Amino acid sequence: MSKVLIAYATKHGCAAECAKDLSGKMNAETDLWDLKEKKNIDVGVYDKIIIGGSIYAGRIMKEVRDFCTKNESVLKGKKLGLFICGTAEGDTAKQQVEKSFPQELLNAALVKESFGGKIQLSKMNFMERKIIKAVAKLESDMSNVSESVMDRFAQIINEA
Repeated sequence: MSKVLIAYATKHGCAAECAKDLSGKMNAETDLWDLKEKKNIDVGVYDKIIIGGSIYAGRIMKEVRDFCTKNESVLKGKKLGLFICGTAEGDTAKQQVEKSFPQELLNAALVKESFGGKIQLSKMNFMERKIIKAVAKLESDMSNVSESVMDRFAQIINEA
C-alpha cells in the first residue's frame, strides 16, 4: 500500500483547508503536515509527496521554500505533486506556481496546480485588511477555490 505525504504552510488557513480536502481524495494512507509546526519530516518513507502553500504578497510561504530546498534531492525521486493557493487566475496563477518551487521539482512533478484561494478579512490584521480593501477593492470575503481542479490533481496522484 502506498503512503502519501501532504506537506503545506498557510497564513490564514486556505492551504490547510485544501490540504485536508485533498487528503480525503487520496486512495492511500495519507499524512498531513503543517510545515510551520513540523520541521523534520522523514520524506523517505513516503511513495507520493504533495507540497503546497499559500501565496502571500506574491510569494509562497517561507516554510514551503525551506522544505523544498532541504529535501530537494529526495523529493525529485518521488511521485510529486505541487500546489499553491492564491486568488490569481489564468497566466498569473501559472506564473506563481512556476515561481514558487525549485525548477528541479517543477520538472519532476506529475502535476502542479493553483487551487485558487480565499480572502478572509476576519482572519487578517488591521493593516492586511486595509491593504486588501484598497488594492483588491473588497469589502467582504471571497473565494475562487476550485473543487474540480483539486479532483483532477488527486486523480493524477492516485493513478501514479
